[in-house]
Parts: sequence; C-alpha cells; structure tokens
Amino acid sequence: MKRLNEEDRKSYFERIVNTLTTENIEDFRDTFLELHPTDQVELFQSLEKETRALVYHYLAADEFAEVFQGLELEEQQMIVFELDEIYAADMFNEMHADDIADFLSELNEPHAKAILAAMNKEEADDVKELLSYEPETAGAIMTKEFISIRATDTAAEVIEHLRQEGPDAETIYYLYVVDAKDKLVGVVSLRDLIIAPTDEQVENVMSTRVVSVEANTDQEEVANIIRDYDFLAAPVVSSTNELIGIITVDDVIDVIEEETTEDVGEISAARGATDVNVSSFTAARKRAPWIILLMFFGLITAEVIGQFEETLEAIVLLAVFIPLIMDSAGNTGTQSLAVMVRSLATGSFEKKGLWHTIKREFGTGVMLGLFCAIVLVIVIPFLYGSYMLALIVGVSLFLTLSIATTVGTIVPIIITKLKLDPAIASGPFITTVNDILGLLIYFSIATSLLQYL
Repeated sequence: MKRLNEEDRKSYFERIVNTLTTENIEDFRDTFLELHPTDQVELFQSLEKETRALVYHYLAADEFAEVFQGLELEEQQMIVFELDEIYAADMFNEMHADDIADFLSELNEPHAKAILAAMNKEEADDVKELLSYEPETAGAIMTKEFISIRATDTAAEVIEHLRQEGPDAETIYYLYVVDAKDKLVGVVSLRDLIIAPTDEQVENVMSTRVVSVEANTDQEEVANIIRDYDFLAAPVVSSTNELIGIITVDDVIDVIEEETTEDVGEISAARGATDVNVSSFTAARKRAPWIILLMFFGLITAEVIGQFEETLEAIVLLAVFIPLIMDSAGNTGTQSLAVMVRSLATGSFEKKGLWHTIKREFGTGVMLGLFCAIVLVIVIPFLYGSYMLALIVGVSLFLTLSIATTVGTIVPIIITKLKLDPAIASGPFITTVNDILGLLIYFSIATSLLQYL
C-alpha cells in the first residue's frame, strides 16, 4: 500500500481505469489494492457510473467498505443506491459502527431501518446504540470496536488476544482494563505490555488514573480533552462508569473540523450555508434571517445619520469620513470577536480571566485608535486643509476603536454566560453595532465643535 506522488498519480490512475474497462480483474485488484486508501477514494470518485459498477463486481464487500468510508456523505448517499442489497449489507457489516451511524443519521428513517434490518444483529445493535445518543455528544461519535481486558490477565494472554481480535478493533495502542461488571478500572499501553515479562499480570503494569468521558459529554469538550492530554483515544463510560466505547483521535479531527466550520458559519452569519454543495435556495434560506435582522439594524444606522442632518448640511465634508469611521469600527470589533471566540473555544479565557481579557482588548483598541488618529491628523490637513477636521475625525476614530474592541470582547462573553455558542455573536452583528456607536461618537463630537469648522 503506497501513497502516490502528484507526478505519478495521473498515469497510474489511467492504468487502473484501463484494467477496469478491459475487465482485467487480476491486474485491477493488484494495482488498486496496492494504493493508499486516500488514493483509492480519489480514483473511485473520478469514475463514471458504468465503470463504478465494475468496481463493485471486482472488489469484495469488505474491500470496498474502506473506500465507502472515505467518501463524503453526499457521495455515500448516491453510491449506496448503486449497490446490490446483499453486497451493501455485507459492506456495512465490515464498517465501523460509528461510521455507519454517521451515515444512517442523515438518511430518512425507512431507508435507515431497511439497512439496519439487512445487517448482522450484533453489528446493527451497536449502530442503534450510537444512534440513540444525542447528536454531537461523546456517545454519538464513539466507536464500539475496542478491546477491553481484565486486570488478572497476563501480558502473554493479552498479546495473544490482540492477535485474534486486533484486526477488527479501531485502535490497539491503548487497552482499557475492566472488572467483572465491565466498569473501567485502568488503562495500559501496548508499549508497556510488550516490554513487560510474559507472565506479568495487567494490574501490575496498568495505570489506574484513567481520564474518561461520559456518553453525554459534548463532542467539543471531548476534543479538548484529547488535545490537552495528547491522547490517541479516550474511553467513554456510562453514568455508572461502565466502559461502553472509545473515541479515537481521527474522530476528534472530524469534530474539530465540524466545530470550526460551525463557528465560521456563526461568525459570518451563514451557519448551515458554508457548504458549497448546498443549493442556492437552501443557502439563501439559512442566511436570510440574519440579513433581514441586520437590515433593520441598518435602518437604525440611517436614523442616526438623519438625527445629525443639520450638522451634515452645515459641513458636507463630514460625510466623506462616514465610511472610514464605520468600516474601521466594524473591522476592529470583528477582530476582537474572533479573538474572543477562539479564546473561549481553547479555554485560554478561563485561564486569564474576564478583566485581563477586557483590559487586553481595550488596550489594543486604544493603541490602534492612537495609531490611526496620528495618521489622520497628518493626512487630512494635507488633503482637505483643515486641522480641526483632522482633530474631529482622529479623536472620533480613537474613541470608536477603543469601544469597538471592548464590544467585540464583551458580547461573546455575555452570550457564553447565557449558555449559548459565543460564535453566534456574528461578525455582521458586531459590525453593525459598532457602526452605530461610531457614528454617534463622530457626529456628537462634530456637532459640539461645529463652530470651529
């Protein structure tokens, strides 16, 4: 099994496709199964429907299962209808329960039940258990393919057990020790087992300080635990400490990607519409609520400008700097928002504390405002010949940026205290709020100094 470099990929793929179209089964199997699984998936994705049918014919169900697991959900939903029912059932029986659960959770209920009914009862029961947990929890993303051992087993017995059961397990680098009631009592690494004397009992080499998660733990918290402890896997236990599954690092990578995508969608007010595969109608439907809400906020912005109509009529030149004030306030606030959402997600906010974070971002806003004000005080007199105008715009921007960073920091903290995802304090929302505050500051200062312009 090898991973192709970019240079050889095209010619090698062409060769494999040729073995398919000429129905050279032996050559196809030799070349295709030699590929790295990632390359197998990429090659399969490039095939037309008629050619894919040959793949199902040439590969056994357990061989195709690895390819199927590597496909995107939309592709899996298309491919499953191309498979013979018996072939599909055999394929699902060879897949990990968590991968099957992820796939079935997106299907309509009758189709999902039909697939479960066609599977082996033991495999189907594992999948049903995973589907019974709330989405985005440890129970929903754990795998049932793990190896547990007893404290009284010897190292030799465990190694022999691994030879028999290891090929079907998700990972064997950590082995979890349970008592007679399947309660988690310890963990031992494969390395410790290998170097231990063959007659050494597991209880003498295992660690009893086991970091575990309960089935109802949020998946993001699980990801943070595995990241913080540098685990390859973490055990999942019931409320009574019974070992019911494990979560591996590859599952955590998927969780991090999913949570990051969700946060990006929240911050940009486009949650659920960041996937380019969704239709234009679906994307518009998911974005519309925020856009409509922000449209009403825009009316408030217009009303603020309207309240200072006399000031604008007196000094029309003030209107030139409205976009500068609004854009600077919105951009700075969004930056602070991104910093805070990231800080809350990684846990660094809890380590530093509320006031340290607010002081840090406020100080950042003050420094940014000062830099920008100095630049404007130099540039505006040169362009417009007015030092007083430069002072008004400079002071306004200084105050606006100082406040904008504070708003971008405090809003996600408040949302977190309300037990909501801080990412819903979207960039457009923060931008609009800071626009309004910036305009109020700008026109208030300009109105008070109007006689000097």
